[in-house]
Amino acid sequence: MTRLLLGLSFLSIIACSDKAKECPSVILSGEIVNPTSDFVVLYKDDAVIDSAKLNNNDHFSFKLQGIEEGLYHFDHSPELQYVYLQEGDSLLIRLNTIEFDESLVFSGEGAEINNFLIEMFLAHEDEEMMIYNFYKLPPAEFSQKIDSLRSKKIQHLEELVKENDLTEKVFSMAKASIDYNSYLYKEKYPFYHKKKTGEETIHDLDNSFYGYRKTLNLNDHNLTYFRPYFDFMKHHLGNLAYMSCMKDCSANGEVVISHLHFNKHILKLVDSLVQVPEIRNNLFRNVAMDYLLKEHNTNEESRIFIDKFKRLSTNEEHKKEIAYLYEGIQSLQPNNSLPDLQVWNANNQQVHLKEISKQKKTVFYFWTSTQKKHLKNILSHVAYLEKKHPDHNFVGISIRTSQPQWLKTLEEFNLDKSRQFRGEDFEKVQTTMIVDGLNKCVIAEDTLIVDAFANLYKSF
Repeated sequence: MTRLLLGLSFLSIIACSDKAKECPSVILSGEIVNPTSDFVVLYKDDAVIDSAKLNNNDHFSFKLQGIEEGLYHFDHSPELQYVYLQEGDSLLIRLNTIEFDESLVFSGEGAEINNFLIEMFLAHEDEEMMIYNFYKLPPAEFSQKIDSLRSKKIQHLEELVKENDLTEKVFSMAKASIDYNSYLYKEKYPFYHKKKTGEETIHDLDNSFYGYRKTLNLNDHNLTYFRPYFDFMKHHLGNLAYMSCMKDCSANGEVVISHLHFNKHILKLVDSLVQVPEIRNNLFRNVAMDYLLKEHNTNEESRIFIDKFKRLSTNEEHKKEIAYLYEGIQSLQPNNSLPDLQVWNANNQQVHLKEISKQKKTVFYFWTSTQKKHLKNILSHVAYLEKKHPDHNFVGISIRTSQPQWLKTLEEFNLDKSRQFRGEDFEKVQTTMIVDGLNKCVIAEDTLIVDAFANLYKSF
């Protein structure tokens, strides 16, 4: 649901001398146009470094000393984005929350790497649909197109190097923003190609297709919380697990791909290939979440899998999180009562989910005002479902949306306010209703759960 990996780790701040006050300071300031909260919060990995309150002119400022060079992220709820900081930086940020990522511009000392990172982020977003259409191509043709796109970005980076004195660490981060998105496309290819073409088997791909694998670093501590790197790691390990399963685990010519079997393979791969504790634990957590959310039941297989996860992970917070997810899935089984969750209506009053679903069958769906394209699509589909199922009550719950934003969106899309509500606490709504994607919906009738893991596009 978010563009950044938010795992749990401890923060290591390395001072440049025995006294942090002797270090060159880092200034990070800026202006938020159309602010959606009163604060900007700065994080290193998953730890809060500092927070700054917006003044009357919607400006904020951080003055930092003795910080570790590297990737940080700043949060202006409900949005967040990366910022790379190093000693002596004096960065000025300007953004408009209506087009958060697209409007984000850095200036001042340290701006070059940050503008490059946001440019690569936006380029990746822009080319995703085009590349999705490429997946139907034969392997050699697909590979050539991906390599061509990567080459253009590398040329852009080389121009940046000519014009600026980049440190080796900064250059590595910039190159990683290119490489791991490019490599990710190739890791996805065999599965998306099969889906797009309708072919019955996965393509055999020669070594040249995966040539980049020879230079991979699966233990790059500096990229632990960099989303392109983590997304690549997930798909790369999943790819390896699937291919090894095809080779070694077939029974009567059929590949054994139960959720339990496949995810146990991935856990084993992470355990054998990844040594950096934070990366290992974040991957273990991701595999456990993926398994539970796809299985979404509490059978004996799930308990076996959770026990294996607990033996491998050394992160106690992750273990608590997975246990909490397991309990949440238990509570959302059919015929159980809806959770005691409160949401807000347009009159700024709290309403219980059970009150909303007292009469006819109710479908709770989820949206956020920060993803307008998705919102338009989902509202169009809901309108279609309302005609197809007039006996159902379709109720929207907005998440990660401030009250002013939400009310503005209701007016903009002319939504029926009696059937729209807002979740005040995103994490509570997410964990209580197990919102793992914005196409998810929860079907209830007379306060009882019918299907808590339904999909708006597949369940009707």
